[in-house]
Amino acid sequence: MTPETKKQFLQFQINEITAYHIYKQLAALQKNKNNKTILAELSEEEFGHYQLLKKYTGKLPAPKMRKVYTYTWIARLFGLTFSIKFMEKEEKLAQKAYDKHPALKELQQIAQEEEVHETKLIKLIDEDGLNYIGSVVLGLNDALVEFTGALAGYTFALQHSKLVALTGAITGIAAALSMAASEYLSTKAEKNPSKNALKAAIYTGIAYIITVTILILPFVMLPNVYWGLGICLTGALAIIAIFNYYYSVVKTESFKHRFVEMVSISLGIATISFFIGYILRKVTGIEL
Repeated sequence: MTPETKKQFLQFQINEITAYHIYKQLAALQKNKNNKTILAELSEEEFGHYQLLKKYTGKLPAPKMRKVYTYTWIARLFGLTFSIKFMEKEEKLAQKAYDKHPALKELQQIAQEEEVHETKLIKLIDEDGLNYIGSVVLGLNDALVEFTGALAGYTFALQHSKLVALTGAITGIAAALSMAASEYLSTKAEKNPSKNALKAAIYTGIAYIITVTILILPFVMLPNVYWGLGICLTGALAIIAIFNYYYSVVKTESFKHRFVEMVSISLGIATISFFIGYILRKVTGIEL
């Protein structure tokens, strides 16, 4: 084994013992017994890989505790599945390196376990929030598409930041309540035992209101209505990017496709609404 390869394996060994501590910390945080058991299994598997790599490195390196704390907080903030799948990216790099050494059976064992066993365990994790991700998508999509368009229309029709903010706030709150009620009735009609209608409504309503608040703030903070609209649209792009990155990680889907699709729809509707506001203002002759 060359010094470069040995150095690379030492880094992988550090990653394995770090992952061991991350899963151990996450297991300790879980109230769900199923999740706790799965994470304990993942933890023991990573520790086994760490011990196997000792054969090639001759060392037992310490974990990166900063990374342990970081991933633990990611799980607290964004959910268990997101944290684990985010970690998988590093594991895939290690798998490719192991595949370059087909004669080393222990490494092939590690690569196979990382690819098959861990994926199966992740699918078994029961995380309440993921059962309602469809409700969050509904709230975000509707707020981004409908509300961004409405604010663009208000911008040209009213031409005053505070009026746009006030009108937008009234529209946004009413729309959030309407969407939450619709999601409640829709989920109740589905009779899905894994989803609670009230929870689904709350997820939809909160997602809608958070989005509305972010989009309205530029009009509250800035006196120039067009600067407000520009920052509003920038905020919409940021929300789309952040949410779709999260969604692509937890659902293992293409980020680019979803991002481009949502941006095209949201900005397309906003552009159409902007011109509708312009036309109505000219036709009615109303000046504010």
